[in-house]
Amino acid sequence: MIWWKSMSLSLDLIRRLEANVSRALVGKPEAVRLAVVGLLARGHILIEDVPGVGKTTLAAALARSIGAGFQRIQFTSDMLPSDVIGVSIWEPTKSEFVFKPGPLFTNIVLADEINRTTPKTQSSLLEAMNEAQVSLDHSTYPLPQPFMVLATQNPREHEGTYPLPESQLDRFLLRIRIGYPGALDEKAVLRGAGSPGLETLVPVLDGREVLALQEEAEGVRAEESVLDYLMALVEATRVSPLLSLGVSPRGSLALLRTARAHALIDGRDYLVPDDVKRLAVAALAHRVLLKGRTAQGSGMDGEAILRSIVQDVPVPR
Repeated sequence: MIWWKSMSLSLDLIRRLEANVSRALVGKPEAVRLAVVGLLARGHILIEDVPGVGKTTLAAALARSIGAGFQRIQFTSDMLPSDVIGVSIWEPTKSEFVFKPGPLFTNIVLADEINRTTPKTQSSLLEAMNEAQVSLDHSTYPLPQPFMVLATQNPREHEGTYPLPESQLDRFLLRIRIGYPGALDEKAVLRGAGSPGLETLVPVLDGREVLALQEEAEGVRAEESVLDYLMALVEATRVSPLLSLGVSPRGSLALLRTARAHALIDGRDYLVPDDVKRLAVAALAHRVLLKGRTAQGSGMDGEAILRSIVQDVPVPR
């Protein structure tokens, strides 16, 4: 009975969060669900889509809904790591260097067009995303909690960009796409019936409640049969003739974390195979490398190959 009351309260908080974000991002419940999964799984999200579909809106609405700090960093080719993490400045009155935090020191960071900055500046996010801290001048500075990076990039535009290396892509828990809204949803927005201004959103959760939900997600039980199914999916990527690089152990852990968060959102304290199946493409497709001509000849990209693997690997009964 105690567990049921706790789960019911958690589910109520999650539903309120999803509903509040959906007020700003109309007609995209799956994108909202994946953003909440990433938040509860303590992960970071790469949003890969064309301009104007609501990438910034999703990040800002999520931050406002949990009463969190929010910073948008517009990445450009002339940015330096210090523009992101901060810099130590000499203070004559103190006769010492004092650290001035950069925009990274907030709860939710929108790294807009991350592939437009140089690899050196891109790499300044690695420690923050992996360890929730920043090291500078032999000192370590913890980041606020909860902490989440939502990065965007346009998959259609490649001129003047620096593709993210595999090591950085692997730090993103999920890669998602928002896509164009349906005709009825877009028409409602045009009429002014949907997508209220972000300034009208009020917090429905606070930081303590988000941290509690994150801990609860980590406690979701995983039976051996579900772990075996997860490992079968991962192994299939490692032996696929279409892939030169399969999913790493970090990817296996990422899929497990996202599946646990999904189970909690569905009101369960245990995993079912469908949790793993539904998150496999978003959690794994950006972690694999295609095998040159073999993959090109198949006409498939990473997501299509993952979808095929998910279809082929039998689901435990």
